[in-house]
Amino acid sequence: MEIKHKSHFQETSNSKSFGFMPDNTEILSFELSNKNGMKVQIINYGATVTSLEIPTSKGKIVDVVLGFDSLSSYLESYYLPSAPYFGTTVGRYAGRIHNSAFTLNGKSYELTKNNNGNSLHGGNTGFGKKVWSVTNQTLGGNPSITFTLLSENLDENYPGELQVNLTYTLTEMNELKLDYKAVSTEDTIINLTHHSYFNLDGHNESVLDQKIFIDADKMLETNHENVPTGNFTALTNHDFDFRTEKNCPSSIDNSFVINQTNTVAAALFSSKNNLKMSVYTNQPSVHIYVGGNCFDVLKGKSDAVYHKTSGICFETQNFPDAPNQAHFPDSVLKKGEEYIQKTVYKFEKIN
Repeated sequence: MEIKHKSHFQETSNSKSFGFMPDNTEILSFELSNKNGMKVQIINYGATVTSLEIPTSKGKIVDVVLGFDSLSSYLESYYLPSAPYFGTTVGRYAGRIHNSAFTLNGKSYELTKNNNGNSLHGGNTGFGKKVWSVTNQTLGGNPSITFTLLSENLDENYPGELQVNLTYTLTEMNELKLDYKAVSTEDTIINLTHHSYFNLDGHNESVLDQKIFIDADKMLETNHENVPTGNFTALTNHDFDFRTEKNCPSSIDNSFVINQTNTVAAALFSSKNNLKMSVYTNQPSVHIYVGGNCFDVLKGKSDAVYHKTSGICFETQNFPDAPNQAHFPDSVLKKGEEYIQKTVYKFEKIN
């Protein structure tokens, strides 16, 4: 096979070939591991997490994220009736933008309508479908890897040439840290998130026996297209009040308003594996998602058959449709200023 392009980094001891894009660009898979036996595999297609192995107190290793074994499966997944976005980096704007339009500095922008007339997760070719470069690696201590993407001006009709750096760090405290930074040549809007589906019982199990906690007393009210109305729903006496942990619901697709502090924003618990995942972020919301209309026919890695309750997403981000809601947190990135998004998924054994 003729290789027209190679990844920025040649294969190293912690990377291997993951396949080839239609134009023969080679995609590599990189591994970060710590002294505790925790390992994460990330490919430079979409800066996507394909595997996250956690040692449990019962002496076994469990892969806690959904994914595929091959690049072709990731590529094909975007043609499903509802693309799952397994483990990917979502941008330029995570969530829905109403009527696929927004106004910035008095100018109107029309985006791709890829979700019931709305724009979802950056449009037809969001950041999860792009090839990222690897620009830095640190293998000792707390190993890390930095992926970089240059999104051209008017990419999916978003203004400004945007450079994004995403650094994954695996700490000795069993934390997977995600540090996003971005700068633009023009004023633009931005909302980046991570889209792993987690399952602490293992990626081939159901999440319904696991419990979740969310430190939120309200969530965004949405219309029938799941676009925010601009109002908020109080969670006291609501089925989705997870301030006291309760079982994962079989279907949820909601943005919870959280306080930006150093405390746990959300958590997932497995009594089967005595495992806890805590989520920390500097973002104003965590979007919780379980379900999807494509999962009953989806073959995942290691011959797992994924279904609607195979995993749960904790998408730390700004509010969907914030560009069209003046009272939502500001989503504008000014020319020359720096966007900073921080998210941590911390794994702990529980008794």
